[in-house]
Amino acid sequence: MKTSSSSQALFPTTSTLCTPYLLLVPLGLLAAVVVLPSLGSSHVRSNGLGVLCPGLDTDGYTVASGAEKVVSTSAETTTSTAPQPEFRLLVGVLTTPKRYERRGIVRLAYALQPATPAYAQVDVRFVFCGVDDPVDRVLVSLEAARHGDILVLNCTENMNDGKTHEYFSSVPRLFADAPYDYVMKTDDDTYLRVAAMAEELRSKPRDDVYLGYGFEVGDDPMQFMHGMGYIVSWDIASWVSTNEDILRYNDTHGPEDLLFGKWLNIGKKGKNRYDLKPRMYDLNWNRDNFRPDTVAVHMIKDNRRWADAFRYFNVTAGIAPSSLYHLP
Repeated sequence: MKTSSSSQALFPTTSTLCTPYLLLVPLGLLAAVVVLPSLGSSHVRSNGLGVLCPGLDTDGYTVASGAEKVVSTSAETTTSTAPQPEFRLLVGVLTTPKRYERRGIVRLAYALQPATPAYAQVDVRFVFCGVDDPVDRVLVSLEAARHGDILVLNCTENMNDGKTHEYFSSVPRLFADAPYDYVMKTDDDTYLRVAAMAEELRSKPRDDVYLGYGFEVGDDPMQFMHGMGYIVSWDIASWVSTNEDILRYNDTHGPEDLLFGKWLNIGKKGKNRYDLKPRMYDLNWNRDNFRPDTVAVHMIKDNRRWADAFRYFNVTAGIAPSSLYHLP
């Protein structure tokens, strides 16, 4: 039959087909062993955020974590489980889109600090209002893709016209699936020593906490915390985000740190208040009042002051010698 003959023509007998091809089997196995592992061994990988993003953590910049860490390879993902942290702190650095150089310095300030103890996880985000300039939108997008540490709020850029309220209102919603224990607001002219702050927080309650540089008003020694940097527990951030009276009375316009303290005082919140003076302070005009027990130092408004801070805290002490540079 034609069907039979056609089948024989298209599919030769086993003896004529397999003999030469069987000789290729060892070579195929050798190729699989040598070639396939190399296809996925590149150290430069794209995580869907663009080309050549090595080691990108899309969850944001993490100073240190006692939580589970995942190490990815091309062939498989291995998970090494470390002890879970006792608490998690979100640090929001309020800044503006055009301050690229300052963000670069502040990133280094966090990245080159001593490791945070395993009992704490500290995550850092740079916080803007809307990024409207077309150039800034491109450049900030690059930062977000590379560092994963950008948080853009739904507001017009400002300092004392509601940005802090928008930040504390947004955080509980944005991180509802993985709440933090504490939320910090700080500025891009503050050098925060993360391990020192973590040590301060470890023994503190996890509820109704208001901590920072206590500012005296009248007879009250801690009417509010200085805007250089203050921390509240998650329950207070959640309370701010749902308190309609703050917006109803248009109470977000003015000095943000004083207003924040006012909200808590009226609402009888933040009963666990902690004043970290003198370990939180402003750098003076002569730049000579650094303290070895510093938690945070404020008023570092130019590169010379940042260099003084790095020098005092020996940030560059561990730099490796090299023939490619000659630095003190």
